[in-house]
Amino acid sequence: MNAMNEAGQAEPTQDEALPHEPVFNLPAVIIAIVAVCFGVHLVRLYLLTQQQDIELLIRTAFIPVRYSGQYDLDFYAFSSPFTYTFLHGGWAHLIVNMVWLVAFGSPLANRIGAMRFILFFAFTGLAAAFFFFAIHPTMQAPLVGASGSISGMMGAAARFAFSIDRSTGKGAFGGAPLPFSAVLRSRATLSFLAVWMVINIVTGVVGFVPGNDSQIAWEAHIGGFLAGFLCLRLFDRRQARQA
Repeated sequence: MNAMNEAGQAEPTQDEALPHEPVFNLPAVIIAIVAVCFGVHLVRLYLLTQQQDIELLIRTAFIPVRYSGQYDLDFYAFSSPFTYTFLHGGWAHLIVNMVWLVAFGSPLANRIGAMRFILFFAFTGLAAAFFFFAIHPTMQAPLVGASGSISGMMGAAARFAFSIDRSTGKGAFGGAPLPFSAVLRSRATLSFLAVWMVINIVTGVVGFVPGNDSQIAWEAHIGGFLAGFLCLRLFDRRQARQA
């Protein structure tokens, strides 16, 4: 029951006083990235010819051999390490990535803000691409997908031990990022990291997942995860305010 104040009016309980986050109250930056990814995929499927799609991949996907020294670096060599994140290998690849983006990207975006989130997305995507390149420097097959950046968000989530603060009405990672030693003492975080690593290794060995004909670039996942895990403090807005 609600308590009564001196004026005889019912006072809200603690749960009622705290704002609640609507189910579909996603950060605008998350909605924008999802819209771009779906838009690009629809254009590729329904507006481009097969030859045009191949030309698009050559220009916008990350192709490791381009950086092997065998070719002159052009404009696309500098743009494709960022644009590849908006391309996907099929509907299953796209939908799974967008679900994980919403799950891990929303609390991170609510914490660090849209601009820092965009920089984080770009940075972890870049790290994922060049971690992949370090292992496959002469590969000619294109790398596509936002998985590397999303893995970076998972790495950031691990630094907060997946703690969510909803006191402002928007679910955001709460508290200061944990030191590396504290993360290693957290059973929940270590369990997540172990499961995540096993899944990546298994999918890398098997080479595919149901509903997706493309191979899984587990190397890019690990590169993005490490970038997000190790470099989160560079993007954490609350940390910047405390400095």
